[in-house]
Amino acid sequence: MFTIFPGILQAPLRESLLGRAQEEGLLDLRVHDMRDWTTDAHRSVDDASFGGGPGMVMKPEPIFAAVESLDPERGRVLLLSPAGRRLDQAFVRELAAETHLTLICGRYEGVDERVVDGLPAEEVSIGDFVLAGGEVAALVVIEATTRLVPGVIGKEESHEQDSFSEPGVLDHPHYTRPGTFRDLDVPQVLRSGNHAEIERWRHDAAAAKARRNRPDLPVDGPKEQ
Repeated sequence: MFTIFPGILQAPLRESLLGRAQEEGLLDLRVHDMRDWTTDAHRSVDDASFGGGPGMVMKPEPIFAAVESLDPERGRVLLLSPAGRRLDQAFVRELAAETHLTLICGRYEGVDERVVDGLPAEEVSIGDFVLAGGEVAALVVIEATTRLVPGVIGKEESHEQDSFSEPGVLDHPHYTRPGTFRDLDVPQVLRSGNHAEIERWRHDAAAAKARRNRPDLPVDGPKEQ
């Protein structure tokens, strides 16, 4: 990952599943400061935009030099950008199958378009909104993809039942002890031991949640047993 603010990325990558997976040799996550590939005394990574306009634009030279320093193991190069292909679970699975990924975190008004055209780099968006920079978006991409790497999460079947493990399907509601909390009860069917009824309830509850929270998703009817 290339950024001008390494500290934003370094701390989260040391924690929880990501930290443990690196200790176990399952992942190799590296953060680089793009300013290390600048050539001027001020370590400049940005300049004014041709054609005018507000804000500064990240220069192509340090980014090209930084990414090309990884050859031949740069792998697939991703530029975090609100103008990119939207990340979804199918895209996540596609990225998780790669052996190497290089992430570029943009800042300021944007990144010189020659980075996209010349490296080349694929633009990736985590949603239709704008952040101050690409670092938080990069963490989203990393967490979403690396949890699909075998061994990173404890139970492989966990991600097989996630929301969007199938297109347009949300995960069902979950409950744990106590059975009653502040007059709110765990659904009785979940305590019944009847696995067919439990599966039917989970399917219907997931569909109800999708209708409530994501009316844009196609939701099918009750699952036939």
